[in-house]
This record gives sequence, structure tokens and C-alpha cells, in this order.
Amino acid sequence: MNSLVHKSLVVQLQAGDTERFPVLAHLSYDPADPFALTVVFSHDGRVLARWTLDREMVGEGLLRPVGVGDVRLRPESRGLWEELRMEFLGDSRPDGDRHRAVVYVWAAAVAAFLRDTHAAVRPGEEQVCVDDFLAEIMAEG
Repeated sequence: MNSLVHKSLVVQLQAGDTERFPVLAHLSYDPADPFALTVVFSHDGRVLARWTLDREMVGEGLLRPVGVGDVRLRPESRGLWEELRMEFLGDSRPDGDRHRAVVYVWAAAVAAFLRDTHAAVRPGEEQVCVDDFLAEIMAEG
């Protein structure tokens, strides 16, 4: 069985109209869930948020804007730096808008992480045990 893939990065978080500030992003990939990536954002030892992302979508987000729901990704250039802009939409606010956070990640680091996940499970060779999947859904039901 292929092993888990992990990478921790310092990323830049921008919430609302604030300036960017550094937080840690812990990326992980488990071949047992081959289509998903997990990212946990933390600061000062506290977990700020945990998101599960589509692996293919993250790869596409390095090249072009993707996403129309709660997660939107797109490449951005800041001079010499190429970044992945990750926008996360949360619950509604009293003013009718939604909570929003934007995270900027060095694109080369994300690409390297994706290459590591592709070494664990090549794109197109992902397998899901349907019986286990259905049992999990039924247990949650």
C-alpha cells in the first residue's frame, strides 16, 4: 500500500479587509481516499480551519481559475512569485454576505506536493471500494 503524503508550509492568510499574515498549512494525502487532499490551517498551535479539497481541482487551480462554490482557486502572480490563490467561503454573516478567507500559497510548493501525491497514486489509477463507500454512507444516515 502506498504511504501517506504530508507537507507543511507557511502561507499567507487574508480575512476580510485585513493585511496578509502568515499561518501554517498542513497538507496531507491518503491513498485510501485517492481523490481528496486535506489542508489544515493553524496559528499559534490552534486549528483555524480544516478543508477537504479535490486533488484534480487543486492541480487545475495552478493553471486557471476553478470553482464556483465554497472553494475557488486561481493562479496569481506577484512579481517573481507565482501563487495559488485559495478562496474559502463560510457561513452567512448578519449583513447577508458570507464569511470569506483568502489564502495565498507558493505555487511551486503546491506543485511539488501534487507530484508527491501522483507518485503515491497516479492520476487515472485512483480506486475506490464501492462497498466500503456505501457502508460509510449508510452508517452516517
